[in-house]
Amino acid sequence: MGLPSITGGGTCDKKINTMSISSINPYNAELLKKFTEDSDQKIEKALSLGESTFRTWSATPFSVRRELMHTCADLLEKRIEELAEIITLEMGKVIAESRAEIKKCAWVCRYYADHAEAFLQDEKLEVEEAESYLVYDPLGIVLAIMPWNFPFWQVFRFAAPGLMAGNTGLLKHASNVPQCALAIEDIFRAAGFPDGAFQTLLIGSGKVNRVIDDPRVKAVTLTGSDIAGRKVAERAGRNLKKLVLELGGSDPFIVLKEADLEQAAATAVKARMINCGQSCIAAKRFIVEEAIFDGFIEIFNATISGLKGGDPLMEENDYGPMAREDLVEEIDQQVATSVSLGAKVLIGGNRSGTASCFFSPTILTKVRPGMPAFDEELFGPVAAVISAKDASEAVEIANASRFGLGASLWTKDIDHARQLARKIETGAVFVNAMVASHPHVPFGGIKDSGYGRELSHLGIREFMNTKSVWIAR
Repeated sequence: MGLPSITGGGTCDKKINTMSISSINPYNAELLKKFTEDSDQKIEKALSLGESTFRTWSATPFSVRRELMHTCADLLEKRIEELAEIITLEMGKVIAESRAEIKKCAWVCRYYADHAEAFLQDEKLEVEEAESYLVYDPLGIVLAIMPWNFPFWQVFRFAAPGLMAGNTGLLKHASNVPQCALAIEDIFRAAGFPDGAFQTLLIGSGKVNRVIDDPRVKAVTLTGSDIAGRKVAERAGRNLKKLVLELGGSDPFIVLKEADLEQAAATAVKARMINCGQSCIAAKRFIVEEAIFDGFIEIFNATISGLKGGDPLMEENDYGPMAREDLVEEIDQQVATSVSLGAKVLIGGNRSGTASCFFSPTILTKVRPGMPAFDEELFGPVAAVISAKDASEAVEIANASRFGLGASLWTKDIDHARQLARKIETGAVFVNAMVASHPHVPFGGIKDSGYGRELSHLGIREFMNTKSVWIAR
């Protein structure tokens, strides 16, 4: 059984096979470049090389790994304009956000270059009758199945800790960002990492199971939809392989009456519109205490209405197109169904023409459970604004979701915020800030948002053998 197309192909041109591995500019549907899927022979060569490289790479001193990872960061910063343009052309992100993504990749490289050795030091255990301690051993090849929405950052947040830990990486990227995938492999090679330390496979969903099944692959990490996560989890489980899943989210953005209303509303716009709303941790459900609901809506509406959309390569534009036509069609249907069930469109609610992948920034009110706008992940520029009578009901609404990735909570009462944060069912709660991934902070979710953690000391240990050593006295 192959993976669903959301982890792989799909284009803005219906005439092109959705399983093709192609660079297509979502702004104008121009086919930039088309690639041939890697053969079984090339897959075998990559697996063999990854395994043989692991034997030497895992024994390479941290000092050497550190130097190479810093060189990788240097190259990212040096080539930032080139790499940012590739991102924008392949998936439509505005150029300023693409540059920020490359900078963040350099940051995570430097973070793990400087901290990996300390994170993986032997850990003494207090046992009276023996000398006992934990050691962290790398596993081998880690297969990463990555999405298109942050085509560099998603990869580097697995690759930087993985390589610093002594593992080797094998990337199956989304089929609509092949040039990003190849550029990442080139960066690691140019930085001096040995052949086989990091490799890109240009394959569609149909060949993923063959790679997961291979005994040389020791672990799998996937960022994508919960549908894809279930399929990969089933396959990895059949092979008894370690798996980390970072899946979808319907993140709540809770604004209480004690909040700084202007700051909360301004941040809410960024939290919804970043990457044109195509982010698992972008705020989707804005749950506002009724005492300030009208004031929030007024600022939120005015700010979103003032955003400028257009060519994502142009500096003056605030948002660009969505990444693929099928994604536009999906969110269009989610909005239409929600409206048919009673949701009200405050602004937007429709496609911006048919020649590109634009969807109008949209605000929905009167949203309730049973509507796609409440129950599903809105992967695009659509905000569901929901009124809550008090803080208790706001948390109850936030938790009434099958997802549990991140939550943003706004209030000046920090003691109350600490109490509420413990009651919100997500992998992270950000108080008076929008949810973001940060190298120092563990990242991941619960419920249908997946399991396992990326980033921080927890992320680098996910794909290690935590070995107990016992030496009798």
